[in-house]
Amino acid sequence: MIKAQLRNQVAALFLMLPIAAALSVLPTAAIAQPAEAELRSLEVSSDGGLSAGTELQFTVEGAPRAVVRVRIDGVKRNIVLKETSRGVYTGAYTVTRQDRISEDSPIRATLRLRNRTVMANYSFPAGISRPQAAAAVPSALKIDRFFMAPIDKIEPGSELRFTLNGMPGGVAEFDIPGIADNVRMRETRPGVYEGAYTLRRQDKLTPSRPIVATLRAGDRSVTSAMTAAPTADAKPPVIRNMAPRDGEAVMDGRAIAVSGTFDDAGGVGVDPATVRIMLSGRNITADSQITPQFFTYRADLPLGRYAVDVTAKDRAGNAVHRTWSFDVVTPVGATPVGVPLQITSHGNNAVIEGGSTTVRGRTAPGALVDVKVVGIPPLVGLFGMSQNVLQQRVQADASGNFSFTFAPQLPLPGTRYEINMESNKGNMKAESMLVLFQKQG
Repeated sequence: MIKAQLRNQVAALFLMLPIAAALSVLPTAAIAQPAEAELRSLEVSSDGGLSAGTELQFTVEGAPRAVVRVRIDGVKRNIVLKETSRGVYTGAYTVTRQDRISEDSPIRATLRLRNRTVMANYSFPAGISRPQAAAAVPSALKIDRFFMAPIDKIEPGSELRFTLNGMPGGVAEFDIPGIADNVRMRETRPGVYEGAYTLRRQDKLTPSRPIVATLRAGDRSVTSAMTAAPTADAKPPVIRNMAPRDGEAVMDGRAIAVSGTFDDAGGVGVDPATVRIMLSGRNITADSQITPQFFTYRADLPLGRYAVDVTAKDRAGNAVHRTWSFDVVTPVGATPVGVPLQITSHGNNAVIEGGSTTVRGRTAPGALVDVKVVGIPPLVGLFGMSQNVLQQRVQADASGNFSFTFAPQLPLPGTRYEINMESNKGNMKAESMLVLFQKQG
């Protein structure tokens, strides 16, 4: 019986030996690190060998949303790379006179994802220390064309694909202001460079700031700014929130504001230089405040009917034309009929700071005022996703004064707040709208 037990234990031990052997040959990193923390590749290039003053470009592919560093034997500091698209990290380093590097110097890449770290060793490509002869660089360093492939909508997850046509054999990259710098482009065929960037939710793409491409050869470089529309924008903008409203009878023509907002959701925004405003045949454009988001004209208007005619174009050339009319009907001092509703704290299209905003107004004593505040982000940032900021009923006091306060969860610069108010007392009611804009920057 004892011999049988001994044979079983020895057999079990031999059955376990292949497993132990298999485990013993696995790399330490493979045992310690989860599958999602990985380094897949590293590319390195130079614009002039490895001598002092040359720039080394690094591209690492690995797990997304990680911290990636590169260390070269002979260089005293780590080179931090930036994630320029999902799982792709790029960076550059200029060789100094104090560095001691050669083609044989090992390169170590480190990727840290949360509490996991993986490392991999690489080497310089053969021949990188021998810079190209100056005669190999053509004298005509230029970019013939830089453009972006049209997309239907700019939103988180959209891939922006860029193409640069220029001198072959160079190093090309592009910058998206405020979002990504030095995004490397690959030369897919002689003189044609291609690159891409995937938008993240926190990115704030500003159409008025151009995307710039750089093409380098040796110690020279040339740039080109992309002025074309970043989307396939064939949809014209819309003029909304006109004041006074179409057909409205204004009770007092003193310091009246004729205004409206431009809505080019999904497009590239209205060009203020193209806006023209006519009031009953008179050009009031030069006397108006005009921005890519709204226009406002203020003046004392005598009694009568007024026709408003507004034209504008977005930056892609799409035109909008809107007309409406209103009447100034009640002489000064006359008693208006119905429930009055007046905002006393803000002018239409006013700019507000971040945080809480209190709106004050005046209506009939004791009237109930239904308030709805909707926040509409600009083209960039949250990409057109409107949010219901406030829906509330307040009651005016004995003097007719009322107020309400709203505080958006995310006060994104440039957000438009459309505030609709309806005052009710008995069987009478009045409506009013106020538009406010979140301060830029």
